[in-house]
Amino acid sequence: MSARTQIHPSAVIEEGAEIGAGVRIGPFCHIGCDVVLKDDVVLVGHVSIQGHTTIGEGCEIHPGAALGGPPQDLKYDGAPTTLSVGRNCIIREGMTIHRGTEKGRGTTVVGDDCYLMAYSHVAHDCIVGNKVTMANYAGLGGHSEIGDGVILSGYAAVHQFVRVGHHAFLGGFAAVVGDVIPYGMAVGDRAKLRGLNVVGMKRSGMARSELSALRKAYRILFDPSAPMAANIARVEESFAGSAVVDDMLSFVRGQEKRHFTVPPRGRSGDDEDADAAEG
Repeated sequence: MSARTQIHPSAVIEEGAEIGAGVRIGPFCHIGCDVVLKDDVVLVGHVSIQGHTTIGEGCEIHPGAALGGPPQDLKYDGAPTTLSVGRNCIIREGMTIHRGTEKGRGTTVVGDDCYLMAYSHVAHDCIVGNKVTMANYAGLGGHSEIGDGVILSGYAAVHQFVRVGHHAFLGGFAAVVGDVIPYGMAVGDRAKLRGLNVVGMKRSGMARSELSALRKAYRILFDPSAPMAANIARVEESFAGSAVVDDMLSFVRGQEKRHFTVPPRGRSGDDEDADAAEG
């Protein structure tokens, strides 16, 4: 049951803002006229939320966070684009999320149960899935898509329009300029694949047989001795009926604006040492 709504006297709530039951707004917060705060949202203090922004139930937002600001796009002309943040997200100090652009999706979306650490950034027109973790200073370029359960380590940077498949892992300081397959583990400046995120696969409840199939399919898919199209055909033939492999192939078939993040030159794909290090 929601507690009584509490608003500190120093907070500025513009007329038109919608404040749900049990919301707690700490000192020196500024809430714009088009903002919607769902039930039980907590703004610790010194939080700015502007524009057509909706914050889902149970979110906790810490000092210095600035949400719903206009996109950092020189072509943006003030159109009433939106930001939507899901339920039970934790947004830490200095974290920023911008609204969409009229020529993009028109919206930026963050899913449920995300943990967005201090000074991380989600740019305009991004789609962020559920249970995504962004460590300190991690950043997403505009229009990028981040799947469920992805972990971005500290200072990881994702190029605009890049897709990161669900349960992928991006290492610290990774500069990701190409799409990362589901469960992929990308590391380094101009990041390369270093195997599969075995820990994430196990945590997602994947059966051992499914994990084994994915690893075998991964090696075939990134076999450098053949073109990607031929490798896809081999995987389709070898793993017909495997739901987890088909999930990975669906991501690959859906390639849009960016190339794929691939293993280092000369590697066939799965990095046994990296997988072993992950447990």
